[in-house]
Amino acid sequence: MIPREWVELVKDGLKYSYAPYSGVKVSALAITPDGKVYRGVNVENASLGLTVCAERVAIFNAVSNGERKIKTIVLTSNLDKPIYPPCGACLQVMSEFGVEEVIIVHGDKVIKHSLSELFPRPFSDWRR
Repeated sequence: MIPREWVELVKDGLKYSYAPYSGVKVSALAITPDGKVYRGVNVENASLGLTVCAERVAIFNAVSNGERKIKTIVLTSNLDKPIYPPCGACLQVMSEFGVEEVIIVHGDKVIKHSLSELFPRPFSDWRR
């Protein structure tokens, strides 16, 4: 089971989502290996390509605060069904920062996946 505070924090984040076009609100947490929590929400734009997903906002928030490793992503939405799976761009960013598990919260239900299960073939750094 995941900590109750993560469930409450990710659900609380929905109120900060900016989704005037789709009405789909998404909230995410990026959790570091040492337990630090960074929040993100989706931010839509009239020019759809400029919209940013909650998962990436949470990760970028962590990186902006000096983090380079994210262990867990927790996300939820205001949809009637679980928001699932994260988009390819988010999965690739998760891969870049070493995310191991993705947890989707929907009501009282918690769905856990490994990143490798959701994204078995990430783009690798070709310089390595």
